[in-house]
Amino acid sequence: MKNYLLLFVSIFFFSTCVAQEQIPAIYTNISYENGNYYLNYKGKKIKASPEKGLKLNNLIGNPQAGKKSLSFDFKMPELNGTLYYGLIKTDDGQYSLPVFFKKPAKIENGKAKIKIVKHLSGKYDMVDWEKTGKGLLGYRVENDKGKLLYEGRIGFRYSPETGISIDNTIIEGPFVTMLSPEGATIFFTTNQPLKCSVKINGKKFSDGKAVTVHEIAVSGLKPDTRYDYEVIYGNNSLKYNLKTALPKGSDKPFVFAYASDSRGNNGGGERNFYGPNAYMSKKIAALARYEGAAFMQFTGDLVSGYVNSTEDIDLQYANWKRSVEPFWHYFPIISTTGNHEVVNLAFEYKKGKYITVDKFPFASQSEEVTYAKNFVNPVSTLKSEDGSKYDPNPNQTDFPPYDETVFSYTYGNTAIIVLNSDYLYSPSLKKHGEITGGNLHGYIMDNQLEWLKQTLVKYEKDDKIKHVFITLHTPAFPNGGHSGDDMWYSGDNSKRPIIAGKPVEKGIIERRDQILDLVINKSKKTVAFLTGDEHNFNVMTIDNKVPIYPENWDKPKLKFNRKFYQINNGAAGAPYYAQENLPWSNHVEGFTTQNALVLVYVNGKSVKIKVLNPDTLDLILEKQLR
Repeated sequence: MKNYLLLFVSIFFFSTCVAQEQIPAIYTNISYENGNYYLNYKGKKIKASPEKGLKLNNLIGNPQAGKKSLSFDFKMPELNGTLYYGLIKTDDGQYSLPVFFKKPAKIENGKAKIKIVKHLSGKYDMVDWEKTGKGLLGYRVENDKGKLLYEGRIGFRYSPETGISIDNTIIEGPFVTMLSPEGATIFFTTNQPLKCSVKINGKKFSDGKAVTVHEIAVSGLKPDTRYDYEVIYGNNSLKYNLKTALPKGSDKPFVFAYASDSRGNNGGGERNFYGPNAYMSKKIAALARYEGAAFMQFTGDLVSGYVNSTEDIDLQYANWKRSVEPFWHYFPIISTTGNHEVVNLAFEYKKGKYITVDKFPFASQSEEVTYAKNFVNPVSTLKSEDGSKYDPNPNQTDFPPYDETVFSYTYGNTAIIVLNSDYLYSPSLKKHGEITGGNLHGYIMDNQLEWLKQTLVKYEKDDKIKHVFITLHTPAFPNGGHSGDDMWYSGDNSKRPIIAGKPVEKGIIERRDQILDLVINKSKKTVAFLTGDEHNFNVMTIDNKVPIYPENWDKPKLKFNRKFYQINNGAAGAPYYAQENLPWSNHVEGFTTQNALVLVYVNGKSVKIKVLNPDTLDLILEKQLR
């Protein structure tokens, strides 16, 4: 008995130490006891809030086949509502969407049944599943309050003898990403583990083993060339096309699209899907495709977010991807995070009031890792803020990774540098920074700043690159909705990250100036910031005529050696913000709260923008930048 007690104490001590080691040294006043995290707040110990929200795996519905029907179990007995459904004809036009049947199914106590044979045969069999023995069904889950929660699809097979069975299905994608002059990556998700292939230009590229999440790189292609590609999954396949990138350095004209902030809005229906404004996201992607964009950059606040469950944000990302998916089959949509992508560890210190930090363990729970799990982007040389001068423990990992949230890519004679201005974001830091620490909304930390410097130098020396755009979620100069934060904080330079209980050296406005100095004064090729966060569109001209400091500023003032632009387009569907009166307001043009898509036209040395309302196709602004 004594030995067993000793063993129990040893195991308990070991497990407690392991859990405590998971508390990053950058945070303060967080402890671990008996399987729970606690915040030490004003002499009280506040237990971390339990995870809440919905789960992607539940909302997919675990489709099961019966003789004549498909059954769904959402593993949520409290869910009542409506299951809309309809067949998808994959060879009827480029952009295959479900055509919903006139009579939806009821969801009762988390379960629903779709009577395929009864309702979708005969004159309603538009995909010939009765003849071919297979079909593809799209479905939407709506709760009893009219809130759309998820849109999915499932393939089925049929024979009169055996009835209906579940087929191999691509339930998400395929998506084109990592486009280059010689190839691309196609990524998608299947309903069960499969070894899949992509056939293109007479070659077949395959998974190494059976998986559900597929990333298949294709290569050996010619630049600036359209190719048909076929995704083969089990006994099924889908066909699309893509166009490879211009050769690096090419001056051939092209256009790319830019937008940000598509989180859910008022108006009901698709405007407030679970996570995104799916109505406007779809409109924007469709317009970008129609206007011939080579790619679309989308920088942050894809979804409503602010959750403490990675499974909930997975669902929101799935809904965003579904909204733009029909067009993403054909050209890349490249995105990164904003403040609404945050996944928090939250402590409720007062009813409805929380102190929050970027969730850990960082390698599995953080905003950065959760985002990277759901998307496929380049991985840069920037790893994390570990090793910086404010790293409290150089011998262990104390910061989340930057993987796939900070990177750069090129197309023709143009480079896009993608930054993460919500890295290690602790939403409560602005008011309660001394309690937990973390990073500030809009603050670019030291290692990322150094990476930006090195990347700008690289492109400055590269004779094949003429134009560089910097995209980050938060504006350097807010104009409507975020004057109290972004890189301004109402002119309060005292705002800065707090790491291991100590404020970092540079305040937010000083850090803004360091970024501006690198981007404008130390580089001749940079054209503009592409920003969001504020839910409006506007263009600001940045030069020495612009007042950029608060009154009584007692630190050095930055001078610019040339003109630069800030193009803010956070008008992709999120609730609007009107223009505020700020020191630089007279240097802003084209301000609108209408939804907007920015189209950037690059032609040799020339760069201009055209801005359209994707809902009405109204022209908002045209402007020559170079």
